[in-house]
Amino acid sequence: MNRSQNEGPTADALVARDLRVVWHPCTQMKDHETQPPIAVRRGEGAWLEDFAGRRYLDAVSSWWVNLFGHANPRINAAISAQLGRLEHVIFAGFTHEPAVRLCENLVALTPSNLTRCFLADNGSAAVEVALKMSFHYWRNVGRARKTRFITLANSYHGETLGALAVGNVDLYKDLYKPLLMDVLVAPSPDCYHRDPGESWQDYSLRQFAAMERLLAEHADEVAAVIVEPLVQCAGGMRMYHPVYLARLREACDHHGVHLIADEIAVGFGRTGTLFACEQAGISPDFLCVSKGLTGGYLPLSAVLTTENVYAAFYDDYARLTAFLHSHSYTGNPLACAAALATLDIFVADDVIAANRGKAAYLGARAQRLAEHAHVTEVRQCGMIVAIEFAKNARIREPYNWTDRRGRRVNQYALEHGVLLRPIGEVVYFMPPYIVTESEIDLMVQVAADGIEFATCE
Repeated sequence: MNRSQNEGPTADALVARDLRVVWHPCTQMKDHETQPPIAVRRGEGAWLEDFAGRRYLDAVSSWWVNLFGHANPRINAAISAQLGRLEHVIFAGFTHEPAVRLCENLVALTPSNLTRCFLADNGSAAVEVALKMSFHYWRNVGRARKTRFITLANSYHGETLGALAVGNVDLYKDLYKPLLMDVLVAPSPDCYHRDPGESWQDYSLRQFAAMERLLAEHADEVAAVIVEPLVQCAGGMRMYHPVYLARLREACDHHGVHLIADEIAVGFGRTGTLFACEQAGISPDFLCVSKGLTGGYLPLSAVLTTENVYAAFYDDYARLTAFLHSHSYTGNPLACAAALATLDIFVADDVIAANRGKAAYLGARAQRLAEHAHVTEVRQCGMIVAIEFAKNARIREPYNWTDRRGRRVNQYALEHGVLLRPIGEVVYFMPPYIVTESEIDLMVQVAADGIEFATCE
């Protein structure tokens, strides 16, 4: 038997084949001339393993999706069991138990006014659903002028055209502006920019004044405000105080505008509570979830909304009020089974309580980097910790973006067995919840060494 039949492809052969046909996401493919993609053979727990047996600690949960480790036996078992019963069925005119039970669970876990669950394929799709539902709701109730959206500066909501339009990170958006709808942008409550001695709460309240003015001026034409609660993840893990969400909910109610909470990245325990909105004691009109929903196994998203919104679409077909948005794989039973197993782990292992100790340990270990000559801030929200560095930390003078200092940290970390993938000059940790203290020690040490490597001239 030859090698390919007996042992499978070598890493070099697989990478060569990849570079002939694959176009990777969020990548300048020319970079792979000097840093080829790593061919992963297997994963277990918080670790990935390549074809040479080298291991990498997954400190970013493989783009924030993995909650309970790779090859988790409980999620594996749930998918395997479902595979023997039903792999997929059209979700228009048909239903099945995994999807029904998942929607029941999500309705039970989210704020009490969210009673209806619409399933989609991924985070961007969920945002598209929420935007369209809000716009369509106002049309159905006779407020057809309400067609615009308000977003926050430095926000990110996905890369399909609607989701991209309501985002505000120039790197992703600028090129495509001719294709996008026009939105209103409020200043971010991102507390990195607070004055010396100013509290997170005071700064977030101060920043809310501009949002209040936008709502007062444009309420008659605005369908919804969309925000990432507490953490603007793709915008550099920038964080703000829950008081901003509380004030925003009050203002949206006062001005008759929907509130869309994009918890795709921050939901399912990332901020220390199951959903970030809980920390402000609010309920949005639309709650978008994805990423961790299936524990990192399969693409699935959901939009939770209110009975009032649902009722505006419920009528005789001839009135053309139905929401005709669809995805071929809506309610996929395998994805729903993975999601149900993930939610079961939260309950069985009391994950939110267990994470408090891990978050405290991670934060304490990372805080020592605050003394580094080039580190401007170490910030934390639950199980998310970010370390921002700059050319001159005292005046927060950034490096030239073409220096790609974050890429240097990433290369160093991979060479030392940790997957970090910084966002610009922000090194962050968003590990699987099964991470151990010794693994936390490793990721923090490698990050510290990587920042030192990337900032030495």
